[in-house]
Amino acid sequence: MEMESLPNGNSGGSDSGSATPVGSIAGLTPVASKLSHLAESLKLEHQFLRVPFEHLKKSMRANQRIVEKEMNAVMSSVVEAADRDLMSNEEAVQHLTSLVSRLQGLKRKLEEGSRTEHLQVQKCRVRFDHLDEVEVENSSEWNNTRLKRILVDYMLRLSYYDTAMRLAESSNIQDLVDIDVFLDAKKVIDALQNKEVTPALAWCAENRSRLKKSKSKFEFQLRLQEFVELVRAENNLRAITYARKYLAPWGATHMKELQRVMATLAFKSNTECATYKVLFEPKQWDYLVEQFKQEFCKLYGMTLEPLLNIHLQAGLSALKTPFCYEDDCTKEDPLSHESFRKLALPLPFSKQHHSKLVCYITKELMDTENPPLVLPNGYVYSTKALEQMAKKNDGKITCPRTGVVCNFTDLVKAFIS
Repeated sequence: MEMESLPNGNSGGSDSGSATPVGSIAGLTPVASKLSHLAESLKLEHQFLRVPFEHLKKSMRANQRIVEKEMNAVMSSVVEAADRDLMSNEEAVQHLTSLVSRLQGLKRKLEEGSRTEHLQVQKCRVRFDHLDEVEVENSSEWNNTRLKRILVDYMLRLSYYDTAMRLAESSNIQDLVDIDVFLDAKKVIDALQNKEVTPALAWCAENRSRLKKSKSKFEFQLRLQEFVELVRAENNLRAITYARKYLAPWGATHMKELQRVMATLAFKSNTECATYKVLFEPKQWDYLVEQFKQEFCKLYGMTLEPLLNIHLQAGLSALKTPFCYEDDCTKEDPLSHESFRKLALPLPFSKQHHSKLVCYITKELMDTENPPLVLPNGYVYSTKALEQMAKKNDGKITCPRTGVVCNFTDLVKAFIS
């Protein structure tokens, strides 16, 4: 037999058809098993900590650039004044007033930047504290919060910003989600959907060093699209000037793409040649939007797929067996539903081992006729044994190995294929 889904590793069983009492090979107490499960869950929280940290680094770099730019300007102005031989009192006062005004402006910017950095540091601290709160006792509440975080992430990626913000506010998890980061990205996405590249180019300029390190082609693709739009408007002279200024520097690394787009000057926007016609199609803007989303996720250390998709795929893959797609698949199996089958279609089947599952109480084989039931403490026994126990004890079940008492209605069925 193959065990499709049993919690906490307390199901037992052995390979090659040998009979083993259920739960005998687990060797873990329920508490230890839950702690192990929580520890594994924390390994999935890389994005949770990485995003606010990257946002903080970006703010710090921006503030540093402002300081360097303003201080260089002030120092240049001071040196220029010192080099002048003659300066009237009036000019000197005016010059000093200008410098003071500039330094006061810098002070205001630094104060604002400091507040922003402080808020982002607070967000990092809140997230560390949230991860530190994981305990067996409150794991249900903690997992519920994580589910809401995953749903907010999914909504933000699909541009349901208002719904995401309402869920975050109603659940009081604003510091545990990345709404502010996605709202920054929204400005670029909206502009690209309106066929404007200026905000996207500004974003590339802000993150040029990071994009260069990852060998990103996004800025080049934006420049190509801007060139194509000039050709579409039949402004060829301006297009050639633009190409010399912005496209020529990319020639050493992207010559083929450059040659192809330059040929549009001869073929025009109404060409029927498939090679060049595709460059003028509106879907090119959709490609830019998708490319920006990928570059944005890479920059902040996010997964390219929404976290909800990743968790669903992992769960469905673990449940997926050939039996799930047969007509006599039990209706209690999640993959008996068409919607789940469709989601699981591209996923691999879970790795299964042939085992015989034997009830610890009755020593009888557990199969589809006598399926295993899972107690709240994670231990598993056959339906037949637990039904007999419930009849004798007014619906109460006592785990023969731990002494835990629960109601028969609290049991959960595990699926065997």
